[in-house]
Amino acid sequence: MAQAKISAKAHEGRFCRSSSMADRSSRLLESLDQLELSLNRVEALRDAATAVEQEKEILLEMIHSIQNSQDMRQISDGEREELNLTANRLMGRTLTVEVSVETIRNPQQEESLKHATKIIDEVVSKFLDDLGNAKSHLMSLYSACSSEVPPGPVDQKFQSIVIGCALEDQKKIKRRLETLLRNIDNSDKAIKLLEHTKGSGSKNLQNTDNKFN
Repeated sequence: MAQAKISAKAHEGRFCRSSSMADRSSRLLESLDQLELSLNRVEALRDAATAVEQEKEILLEMIHSIQNSQDMRQISDGEREELNLTANRLMGRTLTVEVSVETIRNPQQEESLKHATKIIDEVVSKFLDDLGNAKSHLMSLYSACSSEVPPGPVDQKFQSIVIGCALEDQKKIKRRLETLLRNIDNSDKAIKLLEHTKGSGSKNLQNTDNKFN
């Protein structure tokens, strides 16, 4: 009789422990479900932060474009100075926005990103020496990042490096190349306009001299 009571208590203890473990498991599973919902929210925040970062880049590019535009060169010095002060003020306010979105990378992706960044930096460092050749090189790098049929040659080595980068880094590399190419185009336009203005000025001066002679 006593043995039966002990056995019953033992079975009752095992039943209580089993029930308690099931409750804990259920609570943990519920907590993980809540965490998954939070992670989905984090991904939405990452996308929003990336959008803000892109918008910041566009605003800065627009300000630079206005400062180097043809219209800015066809107004008085006083008006140009006032507009440049406004542009610099807007640029300063834009630069106060700092967006940081960390990209999860494995060691291979880290190395690929460093290699790709180094290649772009080396091309940028040659802008002043040979802008035309640097632009052609950037075009081949950009074609390596494009999913469409490229209009020109593709840097196959750079393409294999970019493929080894994380997806977010691939997008950032492509955006950086796009921005650099647009800046070169704007610089070309500004230089041609300046040369045209100087040429017109020299021609007008020569005509004036001829009149006096």
